[in-house]
Amino acid sequence: MSEDSLPGEFPGDRLAGTVRDPERLPEDLPAPRRLAESFRVYEVDAATDEGVKYYGDPVVDSDTILQRIGPLFRQRGYRVALREETGEHVLIAQQRSVGVDGIPWTNVLLAAATLLSTLFAGSRWYGLDVLGDPASIIQAWPFAAGVLGILAIHESGHYVLSRYHRVEASLPYFIPLPFNVIGTLGAVIRMNDNIPDRRALFDIGVAGPLAGLVATVVVTAVGVTLPPVQVAGGIVTQVELGFPPLIQGIAVLVGEPLQYSDPTTIVNPVVIAGWVGAFVTFLNLLPVGQLDGAHVVRSLVGERFGSVQLVVPIALFGLAGYLVAFERGQGAFLWGFWGVLALVFSRAGAVTPFDETPLGPGRSAVGVVTLLLGVLCFVPVPLVVSV
Repeated sequence: MSEDSLPGEFPGDRLAGTVRDPERLPEDLPAPRRLAESFRVYEVDAATDEGVKYYGDPVVDSDTILQRIGPLFRQRGYRVALREETGEHVLIAQQRSVGVDGIPWTNVLLAAATLLSTLFAGSRWYGLDVLGDPASIIQAWPFAAGVLGILAIHESGHYVLSRYHRVEASLPYFIPLPFNVIGTLGAVIRMNDNIPDRRALFDIGVAGPLAGLVATVVVTAVGVTLPPVQVAGGIVTQVELGFPPLIQGIAVLVGEPLQYSDPTTIVNPVVIAGWVGAFVTFLNLLPVGQLDGAHVVRSLVGERFGSVQLVVPIALFGLAGYLVAFERGQGAFLWGFWGVLALVFSRAGAVTPFDETPLGPGRSAVGVVTLLLGVLCFVPVPLVVSV
């Protein structure tokens, strides 16, 4: 064990205590004395399942502690978190891993379940009788491929930039939802790591929406060139979609309609997959909590993000109220629900990077453009369901 990994003395009333199971203390971890200006350690437990625990007394607030000592752990291959346990402050260091160990069975099974649920949802848009002919569900593959392709490309954007910045992130987790009109609640990746600086936070946050937008444009452009489908009754009479400016603009450029005089004729379901991509992009770009928009805006404005975040639920509740007052309540429940979610997400707080150096003009411009593109994915009444 190197000298740097042994406990030392600190100024003040308390001294470094014992190291439990010292033979299990990794040699590359910083010595407690290295943390003294921010966190005065009196005991180290190296034998826990959660990682190495440094027990001590904070000298500064928790955010400052992590910003000061986080890089020291990160450069040695560890992520660090601060919390309280039975009245004691404990700093937990866990070894980082940016690779994929073994077959991610959870991700695979969720992806397979989401494939089935999007095929089932797509079968309704194609007017297929899946109950009478289960094999016909395969005919809905263009819709399922469009939806899953957009979601996969979106999350891959996050994953690739996470790997680029050496931030630990999971592969995408797809979320199936068999009985709604799109078959999924989207997909997420888990970032269980510290973020080194604002640039990394921005790049990881913005990569998903931009990649997803490119995929959405491609899927929509292909979809509007495909023939419309005729569906007698069923989902056509139950669901009405509102197309955002992005989808409408693509249709105009290609010279194809999004609506038809025959009420039983609808756009090709691949266009609806593009609608899903636009809707998901707008929701993800809301600047609240841990959403992509929060990462982008937090990177742009720094600690002022708290004030921006307060506006989001107010705006969503205001939109719901407007729809109740002037649009017969269409879409009001959706935005009211997201207003509640925004309040919940905001309680989780935003990601705080170690280095708060502001972004350069290039990244700032990309961030503003991305948020404006997100506005093109917005429509006040995206979905109306008739019972």
